[in-house]
Amino acid sequence: MADLDLVVPVREGPANQQLRYALRSWRANLPHRHVWVIGYKPAWLGGVRHIPTRQADTKYANTTLAVRAACEHPEISETFLYANDDMFVMERLDEMPVLHRGSVRDVESHYVAKASGSYLRGMRQTRDLLVEHGHPDPLSYELHVPLPVDKAGMLRALDAGCHLDVLHKRTAYGVLNGIGGERIEDVKVLHRGPRFDQSTPFLSTMPDSFAHGAVGSLIRSSFPQPSAYETRRR
Repeated sequence: MADLDLVVPVREGPANQQLRYALRSWRANLPHRHVWVIGYKPAWLGGVRHIPTRQADTKYANTTLAVRAACEHPEISETFLYANDDMFVMERLDEMPVLHRGSVRDVESHYVAKASGSYLRGMRQTRDLLVEHGHPDPLSYELHVPLPVDKAGMLRALDAGCHLDVLHKRTAYGVLNGIGGERIEDVKVLHRGPRFDQSTPFLSTMPDSFAHGAVGSLIRSSFPQPSAYETRRR
């Protein structure tokens, strides 16, 4: 796994403290070769490789463009770890496991209650796409944890779903390539309170829960020292 590159799409923004601490956690606990930042590169960030991309569309289209750029770049490892800037690895891993969230059907029922517009629409459209491809009860891979990705397999998934405006690309990739994996609950912590699941090595935050919540305090105290990917502290 140390030969795998780590790919992270980054949106435009001046600070992105979640990314800073995500990188600290990956440096400490997630073996990898190079970090590739796709999109925007904050001024404080160093020691990484950068592929700039246009960010003039929705966040879903922007990340799809970023993932395609990573898959088409010849210097990125053929299998890479796909992460977002709000994913933290809290314990040392020898390799990144393949994890899923259970069936899309069950995940959909959770989001119906929350009335999540475009995200829920994309989930349903991706599910219908996978049913058309012969997967009547597909798994969801929309977890806030890094995902091992094969470049050729992801490009096939992106091509299959290129007509969707909100493609759930992790799910499309995982199902169309039959990657299997182990089921866990999602690790995203949405609130500021002290109670959150720490039964896996993974955590994820919202900007508010990171800046003001107990989960953010835990992450910051776990990784107090700058990593090799920081050229300056602030």
